[in-house]
Amino acid sequence: MIRQPSTAGNEKGVQQLVSEKLTQLGLEVDIWEPDVKALSKSKFFNSSRSDFDNSPNVVGVLAGTGGGHSIILNGHVDVVPPGDLNTWDEDPYSGRVKDGKVYGRGATDMKGGNAALLIALETIVDMDVQLKGDVIFQSVIEEESGGSGTLSVIEERGYKGDVALLPEPSEMKIFPKQQGSVWFKVKVKGISAHGGTRYEGVSAIDKGIKVYHKLLELEKIRNDRLNDPLYAENPIPIPLNIGQFNGGYFPSAVPDDVEIEGRYGIAPAESIEEAQREFEETLKHLAEDDEWFKEHPVTVEWFGLRLPPGGCDLDHPFLEVLKNSYQSVKNEEPTLAGSTWGTDGGLLTQAGNIPSLIFGPGTTRMAHFSNEYVELDKIFDTAEIITEAILEWCNRSK
Repeated sequence: MIRQPSTAGNEKGVQQLVSEKLTQLGLEVDIWEPDVKALSKSKFFNSSRSDFDNSPNVVGVLAGTGGGHSIILNGHVDVVPPGDLNTWDEDPYSGRVKDGKVYGRGATDMKGGNAALLIALETIVDMDVQLKGDVIFQSVIEEESGGSGTLSVIEERGYKGDVALLPEPSEMKIFPKQQGSVWFKVKVKGISAHGGTRYEGVSAIDKGIKVYHKLLELEKIRNDRLNDPLYAENPIPIPLNIGQFNGGYFPSAVPDDVEIEGRYGIAPAESIEEAQREFEETLKHLAEDDEWFKEHPVTVEWFGLRLPPGGCDLDHPFLEVLKNSYQSVKNEEPTLAGSTWGTDGGLLTQAGNIPSLIFGPGTTRMAHFSNEYVELDKIFDTAEIITEAILEWCNRSK
């Protein structure tokens, strides 16, 4: 899978591998390319692509006998580009195995996790056990740039389950909660003037710096009130990141406009709309500190990435099943935490009304980095834990 360079628009090769494996295991296999026109009607759609040619979704269903709990196993096959090739020790798509690790773009995020799911499925098939509940394996596209693959699984194909597990790179920690995120653009106005008489103008950069500090105040307020034990060890559970600060048009001119772009974290317990309202209301108070903003208010635009938060209740019965399976395999208590990044779990939770949690073998700090790798032992440990959890969960009577 790693040897398939499955960046956005190039997922067909890896999906063929997955569909062949699922067919070999005897699952019912569904393959299709998502429909942009149909998905664009959803409030959760935010892709910039005009079509999904050569980007198929693949779903395999291991049908149960009936009466048991079902589970969705969801993993994305798309990967971010490798970036500067000079920062890699070898080909980003080598799939080289060395010292118990397999290297390559997508190894940790999240083809190692997908492999763990396939190993779990193969184990259950080889055991020739009959499950009461269905196991629905979803190999999806475009998670890295909008989530259209999972949205299509929900809204076009209608696959449902009692719970969803996503093997994103959690270092084998269990994440019952995942934050969401959206991208923003704030436009700040000034008055241009010659650099030699800059006092005749108003620098949009100066005003933009005030906006920047106001947003940092908002970040602190939102994190101070979170008070969630799953994020207790995290210094900034729901970050507000300024990614770009652009303005001006000439070295000898006072800049008359600035654009500030960034990523805004959404807490697990709030909606995107609630978080956006708080953001916009905060910026309305700029005029209390600087009268300039009374006549020249900033404008806010929401664009690009839009990932809703997701998760499951801490008393959800599958969480207890997964914890018990972890303890059985590892002989220790699992670590529970909250993720600071968005996943397709948010779409499964909010668009599909399916409780979701994260548990995977990947190393979080290696996601999107050069020389990305995943540890082979952790893939197999994760597979064993998930296998035990599926056997227990899917054979529980509803």
